[in-house]
Amino acid sequence: MKKKSKVNIKDVAARAKVHPSSVSRVLNPKTRGMVSEEVAARVMRIAEEMGYSRSPLASGLRTGKSYTVGVVVPDLVNPLFPPIVRGIERVLSDHNYIAILADSDNNRLHEDAILKSMKVRAVDGLILATAHRKDKIVDQCIEEGIPLVLVNRTVDGRDVDSVTTDDAKGIQWAAEHLLELGHRNIAYLGGPTDTSTGNDRYQAFLRMMKASEIKSSRALVHNAKAFNEQAGYDGMMHLLEKGEAFSAVVVANDLLALGCLDALQERGLECPGDISITGFNDMPFMDRLQPALTTLRIPHTQIGREAARLLMAQINEPGRARVALKLDPELIVRGSTAAAGK
Repeated sequence: MKKKSKVNIKDVAARAKVHPSSVSRVLNPKTRGMVSEEVAARVMRIAEEMGYSRSPLASGLRTGKSYTVGVVVPDLVNPLFPPIVRGIERVLSDHNYIAILADSDNNRLHEDAILKSMKVRAVDGLILATAHRKDKIVDQCIEEGIPLVLVNRTVDGRDVDSVTTDDAKGIQWAAEHLLELGHRNIAYLGGPTDTSTGNDRYQAFLRMMKASEIKSSRALVHNAKAFNEQAGYDGMMHLLEKGEAFSAVVVANDLLALGCLDALQERGLECPGDISITGFNDMPFMDRLQPALTTLRIPHTQIGREAARLLMAQINEPGRARVALKLDPELIVRGSTAAAGK
């Protein structure tokens, strides 16, 4: 049986009665506007009827691009990251790019191996959610001219495109919410301060202690070694064992807050009856907890979209000025916070 020949641009051009270069422009979203709407519609209809699909490999041979982007997250099980990745993929798809996703499991050696693997695959750029404040992977990408965007993290002393939440504003709003409820002895449970997320939220709480009516001592400020549930459990136990009274805790993310709730239950304490808790991120199902978690909602999908847009801009204009976007969180008040003494 004779194998059916593959449709190419010349075939589409012949049937549409246009030059092959016009077909090429129509099939590339970035150059489609160079062709009239009537011609573009006809070419796209004919290409679909003939079963033609644009080959990224062939385009890559002409342009020197792979049309792939590496996306590295520290923990794919963390519900924070799937909607961010979804936002990234939606924008990449509009540019005929695909994402190669890797989970570093918060392991620096693993991150090194991932970077080497991404370079072997000749990705056109990287979106990293794994950066530490001092990060040799970020340094290496800058030195080698690899287009790079950071999400949910920033680095110290480097001019890098990034998309983050305004962490300081979020912590301020959480603390102010508790103050409005009459809490004064407010503890803080944060994450690793070698990440910008952990450090910015920690520093924001310290500023709130100085500038507001919060009466807690530094003994009630604790930074965990990870942003996970076990670290939250251990951190809450640490605060309780200090023996200093507190009626509320500002917690630096939702996974830590889940661990806090486990610790309170084990100690026979009620939330919010004995201790009110705020989280950060508004992960899925936080409204289904008992009690539902008061937290800071961050625009997960928008973070991914903005990161992908910045990366596409950087790939197409390598010399342009770098951009650091900070998106506002939203305070979502639920049942885990209540008036002091209730």
